[in-house]
Amino acid sequence: MENTVQGSEATEIAQFKVLGVSVHAVQIPDTIEILESWIHSRSSSHYVAVTGMHGISEAAGSPEFRTTLNTASLVVCDGMPLVWLGRWHGHKMQRRVYGPELMASFCRDTGSRYRHFFYGGAPDVPERLAAEMQSRYGIRVAGTFSPPFRPLTPEEDREAIAIIEAARPDLLWIGLSTPKQESWMYQHRNKLTVPVVVGVGAAFDLNTGRLVQAPAWMRENGLEWLFRLLVEPRRLWRRYLVRGPMFVWNVGLELLNVRRFD
Repeated sequence: MENTVQGSEATEIAQFKVLGVSVHAVQIPDTIEILESWIHSRSSSHYVAVTGMHGISEAAGSPEFRTTLNTASLVVCDGMPLVWLGRWHGHKMQRRVYGPELMASFCRDTGSRYRHFFYGGAPDVPERLAAEMQSRYGIRVAGTFSPPFRPLTPEEDREAIAIIEAARPDLLWIGLSTPKQESWMYQHRNKLTVPVVVGVGAAFDLNTGRLVQAPAWMRENGLEWLFRLLVEPRRLWRRYLVRGPMFVWNVGLELLNVRRFD
């Protein structure tokens, strides 16, 4: 039911399984400490999946995507359902690792200590995000890149990686949405020397104000999905009204030992 993995040379990170995906029982302060340890060691490139019900549901129906998540150095709970499951497995988890908050907290706590690169979002969004984080927290911006809303050609992809590598960031923030951003990190894990790559999805739009965040009481009580559904019903109805109940059903089967998803 539970395993541990190495977050640094002296630290083990507790895990629990949800629908075949190993999820790490960490909070935002823990995550920041782990990311800093990877930056300091610079032993290899680590990617972090900030995921919730949507990502786990995608993985339950796709062995390839399940591998993508399980290959990540860290899979953190972006949704309250995963926090509740973590508590059920015996972990003392108070809050989720909310992507926009993780980014803001890391930038606030570390200030100008590291170099940040922002990859993703609509045209001008990564630039706006970088300027916002720099203005608020004094971070050092290594670069930004807004890819087109289509698959990159092999040549374009090589050029994008070359731009990132030339900028030599300590952290690479990816804002491409799930499952696209996790697949991007998995596919490029051996092409990058950036110590930390974090997929934060909608954080690019939320931290620049392009999307309105749900009230704090909704975010902290598992109701952000309802707020987002009301704001973007045409885009999100299937995720929450079809895949949401499927997630609950599958988790119930797993908890009752009726079905295994490994």
